[in-house]
Parts: sequence; structure tokens; C-alpha cells
Amino acid sequence: MAAEKSDAVPMNKTPHSEAFADLRGRQSVRATFKLTNVCIEAISIVAGQLGIKQKSLFDHLFQDTETLSAIAEKLNNVRLQNADRVQKTYVMSRSALVCLEDIAKIHNASRDVLIEFSVQRLLPVIAVEQKRYARRKALFEQVRQHLEAGHRLLQRVYTELGEEDPLTERLTVAMGGYESAYRQIAELIQKTKDIETFEPESLKQLHADKQAASRAAS
Repeated sequence: MAAEKSDAVPMNKTPHSEAFADLRGRQSVRATFKLTNVCIEAISIVAGQLGIKQKSLFDHLFQDTETLSAIAEKLNNVRLQNADRVQKTYVMSRSALVCLEDIAKIHNASRDVLIEFSVQRLLPVIAVEQKRYARRKALFEQVRQHLEAGHRLLQRVYTELGEEDPLTERLTVAMGGYESAYRQIAELIQKTKDIETFEPESLKQLHADKQAASRAAS
């Protein structure tokens, strides 16, 4: 008698289990690394300029496993000796952390070193955002001058038409909205000002450190 065929789906292949695995991968976890200050600064600057969470930035860097593996392969057995490293705890998705740890283990590369060199992929982004910040700051000065001119015009309208004139009332409302927008832009300029003084060459210097460490290990 022929055995009956079962329509049951293996437990590890059910839609529910796959959905659960996907949700688990998105779960936020905390991980602590020892990184240079310039690396920490670069992560903060890029996330701030792009208006994204650092968690999303790590997803971008670490879930691109092909690129991450290519970087790790070049860092096999490399251990940078840098006394200027500090402990830094980040929130990232579980899947991003697993990708980082698995690739570091496969290539016998330090997680910290792998992060440092992965962050160098952000240098072109930083270069673009530095130029954008400079333009934004210059245009913001023109906005400030325009706002001051608006205040002068509003004062003239008050003087010539009085407080209850429809033009005065509507211009007062418009200037209130303008002032609110100005304050928000000023906060953005202040919040992202660190990119102005960031020196990309200091992040590139890690290549020289790597070469020195490699020679010491050989």
C-alpha cells in the first residue's frame, strides 16, 4: 500500500517561522566596540547629515555581505595597535550584527577593525555632504537677511496701516511662520556643524596603521 503524501510544511519552512525569523533579524540589539574617535565621529556625522538613525547606517554597511567580505579578506589576522581607541556602544539590528560577526569570524578579522575600514566607504558621502553644508550655511545667511528685511517691512506696515488692517494681520501671520522656519533651520545648521571641521584624511590614516600592524605580525 502506497504511503500517503503529506501536505504538511516542515516547521522550519513555514511562512510563520520565516516571518518570525525576519522580525527577529530586525530586532534591535546593543553591541560594544573599541573604535577610534574619528570613526565614531564619521558615523555620527553621516547619520546626522542624511537624517537617518545610526542603526539604519549599520544595516547599509553590514548587510552588504559581498563588500563586507571583500574588506574582511584584506584584514585577515590584522590587529591594529592603537591606544586611542575608546569603547562605544551602538544599537543595531540583530541581522546586521550577525553579518558582521560571521564575516569577521570567517576571515579571522577583528570586528573593530572591520568596522573602521567599512566606515571608510562613507568618505564619498561625507565629501558630498561637506559641500552641501557649506552651500546650506551660505544660503542660510541670505535667509537671515531676508527675514530681517521682512521685519522692517512689517514694522512699516504697522506704522502706515495700523494693527487691525487686513494686510498687517496677514503679514504678521506670514512672518510668524517665517520665524518658525528660520529657527528650525538654525537648529539644523547647529546640529550638523561638526561636518564642517571633519578631516577625512584622519580616517584614511588607518591604512598606514594597518600596514604597520601587518609588518609587525609578519
